[in-house]
Amino acid sequence: MLFRITPLLSLLLFSFQPVAQALEVDRIYGNNMVLQQGMELPIRGKAEAGAEVSLHFAGQSVTGKADNEGHWTLYLQPLKVSKENRTLEIKGDGKTLTLKNILVGEVWLGSGQSNMAGKVGGYAKNDPTLAEIAGKTNLLLRLRDNSGWHSSSPTKNNGHSAILFAFGERLQRELDVPVGLYFGAVGGTPSGYWIPKETYDSSEKIKGVVAEFAKNYDHKGAMKAYEKKVAAWEKAQAKAKAEGKKVRGRKPQPPGLPGTSTRGGAIGGLFDRHIRYSVGFPIRGVLWDQGEARSGILGLDQHTSMSELIRGWRDLWGQGDFPFLFVQKPSGNGNAWSTEDPITREGQLFSKLPLTPGQGDDGYQRYLYVRLMHDNANSWMVPACDLGATIHPKNKWGYGNRAAEVAAQKVYQKEGVQAFGPVYASHKIDGNQVTVKFKETGSGLATKHSDQLQGFSISGKDGKWHWATAKITASDTVTLTSKDVQSPKHIRFAYSNNRTWANLFNKEGLPALAFTTEN
Repeated sequence: MLFRITPLLSLLLFSFQPVAQALEVDRIYGNNMVLQQGMELPIRGKAEAGAEVSLHFAGQSVTGKADNEGHWTLYLQPLKVSKENRTLEIKGDGKTLTLKNILVGEVWLGSGQSNMAGKVGGYAKNDPTLAEIAGKTNLLLRLRDNSGWHSSSPTKNNGHSAILFAFGERLQRELDVPVGLYFGAVGGTPSGYWIPKETYDSSEKIKGVVAEFAKNYDHKGAMKAYEKKVAAWEKAQAKAKAEGKKVRGRKPQPPGLPGTSTRGGAIGGLFDRHIRYSVGFPIRGVLWDQGEARSGILGLDQHTSMSELIRGWRDLWGQGDFPFLFVQKPSGNGNAWSTEDPITREGQLFSKLPLTPGQGDDGYQRYLYVRLMHDNANSWMVPACDLGATIHPKNKWGYGNRAAEVAAQKVYQKEGVQAFGPVYASHKIDGNQVTVKFKETGSGLATKHSDQLQGFSISGKDGKWHWATAKITASDTVTLTSKDVQSPKHIRFAYSNNRTWANLFNKEGLPALAFTTEN
C-alpha cells in the first residue's frame, strides 16, 4: 500500500520539526540604549547552535560563533563618548537584527528598597524642582523600563525611579555626555535578598559572623516567645471577628535558625529577579538606597551584609571595584546649613543640645554607613543628615543631586565640586585635651546657627560620655576638653540617630560626618 501524506499529516509532521532559534540579543540591550564609554563592550544573545554571528557598530566589525546551546558573546573595543545616534547591526543565520538610536556615555544602575523604587510621578507632586525637570525631554538621558530603553520624556520620566532620575539628570548636565539609567528595586526589602546566592554561600566573612551570633542565640526561648505572640494574635483575631470588625495584622512568623531569612523571602532572590539579567553589561557604577529593612537574615548585621553584597556584585560583573554609591541612613535628622538651598530645603532646624550625650549605641546605625565607606574601596556614602527626614523623604531631587555631587567629586574627580562635609582623619590626646583633625574641609571648618560648636563628646576609662567644650583652632582642626573628663580615652561627634544639635560644617555648607574613635 502506498503511503500518502495527507494535509493533516503534513501539518503534524511540520509541527514536530525542530524550530530554528531566532537571532536575538539579551534583554538588557535594545534600541535607544547607552553603551558605557571607555570599556570593552560584550554584546550577548542567542542564535542557532554553532551559527556564525557578526556585529557591526561605529566602524567596528566582529565575528564569532554561537556555542552548542546557541549562546554567543561578541566584544566591541572601547568606544569614546558619542552623542550621535548610531545603529548596531547583528547578522546570523541569514537574519539581521538592527538596534537603533544608540549613544555612548555613562551608565548607572540603581537598586535598593522603597526610596529607590519610588517613581518620579509619585514624588513630583510634592517636589517642585523634580516636577520641573521631569516635564522636559532630554534626548541625551536614556531610561530603561520593562519595555526597553527610551529617551527621557515627560511620559517616560514619570515611571522611573525618582532619586535615580534626579541623579542621572544632574550628571548629564554636569558631564555633558549621554547618560543611561536602569534600576531594580522593591519596597520593604532587606539587603540579604539582593546578595547573589553564590556570594552568600561562599562568604567566609558571613559564615564567621553568623557562627558568632549562634553561640548566644536561644532558639528554644525564641520559639516560646513566638508561641505567645501567636496565641495573642489568634485571640485578637477571634475578638475582632466576634465584634464584626476588620481583621488586621499578619500572623507572626516562626523564628528561624541563624543564617536564615527572617522575612519569608529567599536569600539572593531579588538579585536573581531584578539584577542578574544585566550582569556583565558594562556600567560606571551603582547607586544604592536601602537600609531600613536591614539584612533580613538572622544573625547577619547590615555592615557585613552590604560589604559582601558590594563584593559579590563586583565579582560577578568582572569590572574590578566599580564605584558603589549608597545613601546614608537614617534619612535626615540633622540640621541644614540653609533651607533656602533646593537640595537641603527639607533639612531640619537646629536644636538645643540635650542635657547629656547618649551612653549607648543610639548612633550605631548612622555611623554604620560611614564605616561602610571607610571599609570598602571605591564605595562612597551619599551624606543625607541635612536632607529631608522621615522614612520616605519627599525631596528626591535633593537626594539625587547630592548623590550626583558625590559622583562628580569622587568618581569623575571634577574640580571645584565638594560633596562631603568634614570627615574625621585623626586625633591626639595631650593631658585633658584632645585635638581632632579633619579631611574634606573644603575652604575650612565652620559653625552654624550658634556661636557655640556643639556635638562632640568625650569618655574616660569609665566609659561614661560627657559633652565636650569644642573650638575650631585651625582650618582643619578642632580642640576638645571636658571638665568632667581629665583623662580622655574616646571621642564622638554627632553619634545619634537624631543629630539636629550638631553644628560643625565646612564653609561650603556641608555637615561633618558622625564618628566615634571606639573600635
